[in-house]
Amino acid sequence: MSQETVSVTIQLLGGEYRFGCTAAERDDLLEAGRYLDEKLREVRDRSSKLLSLEAVAVMAAMNISHELLRQRRQLAETDTLVNYHVQDIVQKIDAVLSKSAPVAL
Repeated sequence: MSQETVSVTIQLLGGEYRFGCTAAERDDLLEAGRYLDEKLREVRDRSSKLLSLEAVAVMAAMNISHELLRQRRQLAETDTLVNYHVQDIVQKIDAVLSKSAPVAL
């Protein structure tokens, strides 16, 4: 099933950029654009005003990449910890059940 493509305009550092996406993706694309604009502005405001747009964009991309990788590592660590605790609970439940009297049917 083909979905119709809609045009979305994203404002980045005062410039307008047009993207095509499905209607279902529109809100996510707008949110991503707002987030990117915020990150670009943070870099520009913290840095020398003489930086080119390209340099600001590369620095913002590096910051976003670093943030993403850090969150992925934290998620992986959390998953490992949760799995450890689940296995521990399952072992404890199995131990208790194995000590209980068998149920007559």
